[in-house]
Amino acid sequence: MTSLVQGALAAAVLGSAAAGTQAPVTSGVERESDVLSRVRRLTIEGRRAGEGYWSPDGQRLVFQSEREPGNPFYQIYALDLASGDTVRISPGYGKTTCSFFRPGSDQILFASTHHDPRSKTLQQEETEFRASGKERRYAWDYDPEFEIYAFSEKSGQYTRLTRARGYDAEGSYSPDGQWIVFSSTRDAYSRALTPAEQLQLEVDPSYFAEIYLMRADGSDERRLTRVPGYDGGPFFSPDGTRVVWRRFDEKGLIADVWTMELDGSDARQVTDFGAMSWAPFIHPSGEYLLFASNKLGFENFELFMVDVEGRKEPVRITYSDGFDGLPVPSPDGRRIAWTSSRGGGREGQIFLADWNHERALAALRAAPGVRPR
Repeated sequence: MTSLVQGALAAAVLGSAAAGTQAPVTSGVERESDVLSRVRRLTIEGRRAGEGYWSPDGQRLVFQSEREPGNPFYQIYALDLASGDTVRISPGYGKTTCSFFRPGSDQILFASTHHDPRSKTLQQEETEFRASGKERRYAWDYDPEFEIYAFSEKSGQYTRLTRARGYDAEGSYSPDGQWIVFSSTRDAYSRALTPAEQLQLEVDPSYFAEIYLMRADGSDERRLTRVPGYDGGPFFSPDGTRVVWRRFDEKGLIADVWTMELDGSDARQVTDFGAMSWAPFIHPSGEYLLFASNKLGFENFELFMVDVEGRKEPVRITYSDGFDGLPVPSPDGRRIAWTSSRGGGREGQIFLADWNHERALAALRAAPGVRPR
């Protein structure tokens, strides 16, 4: 989850030398209209918006956007797709990211730093920096103050679920609403680091991110991954039996899609693109997953799909210059929400389209096979 447009572009620049140059076979999807129709932009307000995730009934999206007066950082909002009404879910101050509806509940999960007493000072500093006209190379900061919260829409109360020092974010609920899978850099803050590790933390804290599992009330935390390099953006499979996530190599240049059991066992690599392949989400049918990759150029992220076992060549979905990423299918599998810069400029907004599941399956079946992993 994460897991953001700008962070992806920044990492893409760092990893441009490693990105592949040969386009994959499209296997019958020669244009977006083969699988996408009625493409429309959902968000307009604010500097940028992204990471739209569906409510279980498919009637709303929860997303992050920079639009709050006096706060240059992301806040969390819920959009009613029928009325167009948008309400803020997060407190309005601090930084936020990675929201998700809890099935069978009125709760919405998100990560936030609003408990940090420096929040408003940091907001002012960032506002002044942007007003100065200066620019910095964008990189998601993996603020160690990020913690995971659950917001009750009925009571308006926030419940803090994590309390470990380190970046706790990129969370999502299991289909039954009983578990949360998330990414955390807490290991870097819970033990003595070697000099080399300390330097790594200062240069790239995401290197220490690992996947964790906990109950929906924040109890019974369990670490699932123990491989050097960034593991993040996890989601449950539609049947709740596996986790899909993105794994970067140790240098942080290449990422691929992986799946594993809920105890961390049976880790399987799904993609092998030689590029940044990330933001995976499994279609409700359980037959394939959607993801984003810069296979075609380090600043040109496109959407792809691949069978869940990774036995076929990934099939390209979008054909638009710039950024297309963070694809999320609706609960019925008939629509897709994703983040795109196709509206102009480098900043992303959320788009929606109808999805042709039957055509997608046909294209995947026609795709050439790859060597078993």
